[in-house]
Amino acid sequence: MKTLIRCLLLALAWLASTAQAGELADRLKDGKHVLLMRHAYAPGVGDPPGYKIERCETQRVLNEEGRAQAERAGRWLRAQGLERARVYSSVWCRCKQTAELLALGTVTVEPSLASFFGNPDQAASSNKKLQAFIASSLTGKNPQPLVLVTHHVNIREFMGKDIGSGDMVLARVDAQGRVLDYRIYPSP
Repeated sequence: MKTLIRCLLLALAWLASTAQAGELADRLKDGKHVLLMRHAYAPGVGDPPGYKIERCETQRVLNEEGRAQAERAGRWLRAQGLERARVYSSVWCRCKQTAELLALGTVTVEPSLASFFGNPDQAASSNKKLQAFIASSLTGKNPQPLVLVTHHVNIREFMGKDIGSGDMVLARVDAQGRVLDYRIYPSP
């Protein structure tokens, strides 16, 4: 009897995880949701003095832990039913590295995802640009999910909450790209 109950519980858990797995992918295809991800772990804060945006070796980049974290996130997203996506990244190398390691599709640099960490007075205008980009990207029913890899300052300004390295936010947005509600997925 115990074995039968255990088997039934395992079957129910499997069914629940299968339903949840399809839910993330389905929501990302409805034209009302976007997945934002904070880049994976890159040791330090900000960038070194004199960094050059076009030269990764001058910036803070993913270390081995960060690369493994980004790969795990990609595997987790695929397990949720997300095989391909329109993937956009900040110009910063740690974001591009994360986006590429997700292995969900071609990565395109999007200016509205760039960090304003060194210029906090640009928070509001940067957020307006991000909202406009999201709104224009979600017009109509596009079956390709929208995945944006960016920085903690951008996500905090967008949704009002800090998240950790590699964490993801599934945001439901209005027609202007403003957050209506969200769900945080911790880094797998």
